Amino acid sequence: MGPILGCIADDFTGGTDLAGMLVKSGMRTVQLIGVPDGPPPVGVDAVVIALKSRTSPVEDAVAESLAALRWLQQAGCRQFYFKYCSTFDSTPRGNIGPVTDALMRALDVGFTIACPAFPANGRTIYQGYLFVSGEPLNESGMRHHPLTPMTDANLVRVLQRQAGGKVGLAAHASVEQGGVVLAERFAALREQGCRYAIVDAVSDKDLMAIGAACDGMPLVTGGSGIALGLAQNFRRQGLLTGCDAAAALPATGGLRAVISGSCSSATQRQVAIMRCQAPSFHVDPLRLARGDDVAAEALAWAAANLAQGPVLVYATATPETVKAVQAQLGVEQAGGMVEDALAAIARGLVALGVGRMIVAGGETSGAVVRALGVGGLRIGPEIDPGVPWTTALRGAGDDDTAAAPLALALKSGNFGSDDFFLKAWSRLS
Repeated sequence: MGPILGCIADDFTGGTDLAGMLVKSGMRTVQLIGVPDGPPPVGVDAVVIALKSRTSPVEDAVAESLAALRWLQQAGCRQFYFKYCSTFDSTPRGNIGPVTDALMRALDVGFTIACPAFPANGRTIYQGYLFVSGEPLNESGMRHHPLTPMTDANLVRVLQRQAGGKVGLAAHASVEQGGVVLAERFAALREQGCRYAIVDAVSDKDLMAIGAACDGMPLVTGGSGIALGLAQNFRRQGLLTGCDAAAALPATGGLRAVISGSCSSATQRQVAIMRCQAPSFHVDPLRLARGDDVAAEALAWAAANLAQGPVLVYATATPETVKAVQAQLGVEQAGGMVEDALAAIARGLVALGVGRMIVAGGETSGAVVRALGVGGLRIGPEIDPGVPWTTALRGAGDDDTAAAPLALALKSGNFGSDDFFLKAWSRLS
């Protein structure tokens, strides 16, 4: 049997986040990097295609997402999932609304939901407003995001500005009564002419109710949280058979390194704690702009320090510093130079014998996996909510390679406890 659930993620760490939640719910899951050329992998229940479309031009994001959908349809998937960030990262023009609209047209469906809630990571939705660890979205660190600053916590308003139809609300009063009542609320919204429903969720119990209400819904959109509730539908139909082995990974070894490009508040704390415990090297974008070979310096430094334990290579900086650099270099140039440098460093670290690597930041993770020639990821055990360990696959269907497995943890910038970089290694066998 081929995959049951086909997922499209708008960035790399978001794809890993979603895949980790599916594994946690008992679905054997592989994440593929971009739309593959070959056939689907065997022995899996879910496939996640990770794109780099969150901050792409709208037209490019739509085209890439539709290409991913076509591949997943050909693979035989029965339900489809568009995954975006739990902080609903987007601009007034997109890309969440336009991509959702395009997928709905391609699947010929007239209604879907939007629910980025992830209560275990502090993302909750109540009365349509998104909260981050108890703060309204527009008062959280996301208001300073360098590419997609979020200045409105009302998701009905945010999506309505992007979408091609009416946006309604499935409030918590319906969600807390369970999947049957919530499905009735979805039906009522459709009768009112709504094409989309923002759905409240403040607990994992709510996520399970939302998942139950989405049984048979051709397209679901949201963060990774609601993935927790989808497996129950497939299990009830007798379609899941490998639940016990869903998180199994091959044993890994080698030296250890952390590469951090995210400038989120959470990653800043994680970097600060690791700098006190391990050797660290700072990648300065202004030096990159001057033409300094920072990557070569970092690798020479790493060669002298890797034997001591995990090392940290970081470009993480405060919002003020990021804005100052962007003012000098431009947003795209500054980000591109840092991504290219960190990707080159990652490739060099693997050549030096690194077999276990943590990468922080969605854009950074995308650049690193491309530089390493990773075709896909086998998803393993969870480190923190939304962040699993994975092992790299060379091709879409590969399970093993002649080389020793490379363990990767691709962390969304805002995820993970403050000591994440230090504790993550204990989750690997």
